[in-house]
Amino acid sequence: MRLNRLSHWALLCTLSAVPLGFAAHAQDDSAAQTTHAKVADSDKDNDRDVRSNAALWAKIQNPVLWHNPGNIAALDLYWGAGGKANQPKPPFVFLSEDTGGTNPKFDVRDANGTKWRVKEGEEAQPEVAASRLLWAMGYYANEDYLIPGGQVQNVKMKRGSNDLKERGTLVNVRFARKPDGQKKIGIWEWKTSSFYGTREFNGLRVMMAVINNWDLKDVNNAVYMDSKNNRQIFLVSDIGASFGSNGVSWTRSRSKGNIDSFRSSGFIQSKTNSTVSFSTPKKPTGMLLATMGATAKSFAMRKDMDWIGNDIPIQDARWIGGLLGQLSHKQLTDVFRAANFSEEEVQAYVEVVESRITELKKL
Repeated sequence: MRLNRLSHWALLCTLSAVPLGFAAHAQDDSAAQTTHAKVADSDKDNDRDVRSNAALWAKIQNPVLWHNPGNIAALDLYWGAGGKANQPKPPFVFLSEDTGGTNPKFDVRDANGTKWRVKEGEEAQPEVAASRLLWAMGYYANEDYLIPGGQVQNVKMKRGSNDLKERGTLVNVRFARKPDGQKKIGIWEWKTSSFYGTREFNGLRVMMAVINNWDLKDVNNAVYMDSKNNRQIFLVSDIGASFGSNGVSWTRSRSKGNIDSFRSSGFIQSKTNSTVSFSTPKKPTGMLLATMGATAKSFAMRKDMDWIGNDIPIQDARWIGGLLGQLSHKQLTDVFRAANFSEEEVQAYVEVVESRITELKKL
């Protein structure tokens, strides 16, 4: 009996020693499944899969995943898809909070009357950088801007930093908006995508490995109805879990926007004469074992995602590598400057990305 009690006590001590970061991940995944809070002046985001919903699928008449980016070397990667003229203009007035997802988010309206979705937390900087690289390669992305500092009026938030909730202070937050005339109508699934097997789809899989975007849940994809151009845009809309580790890590700070994790992470895992496999997204087995099952829900949500980075035709990986190779050192520097990383971090990120581009071109 004494042995059983001691064993029970040891187990309790072990479980109590599980790092708080793991508990945070479990909570984050639960939050990610909650319904977005309703915004006063717009329809609620639609998180239904368009392929499995007959009414939504009937609307998919002209689906697009990629477009020819044109002269890549001439693109302004500091200002990105929105350009300098469309950047957020203060003062900002609070509209409502979105309680879904991992990071604190809320909507504001700027001095031009433009509505923006603002994200605070460790995903803000990597998301801005990732959006610029995807846009430069011809993939669709929101118009993202990193605002280093500022104020927002009349804030009423349940989540977020004390500075934000109590004083409306903005520090390194991401402002994002959909281009005019676009509305989210649903999400798309990686495994059932109508683009599956195409060069452009495989190129997107490679891009996820280039930027170490490991959080590839289907709910992080979106389909926008572009009424102006009579088309339906398919994109990876939540790309904040980038530029850190190959997979979910011990703490969120190491998983996203962490140059030490990014620099030490793997890229090409293996290759054959015809295919190449990448290290991202990594199956989170280590996290499950380290927490003695405490993060089982997070593991279950991501255990089958690693196929997205595996067995990609070499010619498709080489194709996207060729597009990436058209970016100059200055353009890549602008990608990370736009996300307000320190100069030391900027140069380190550029060095890793340039190394990965070289590896792709050599395939």
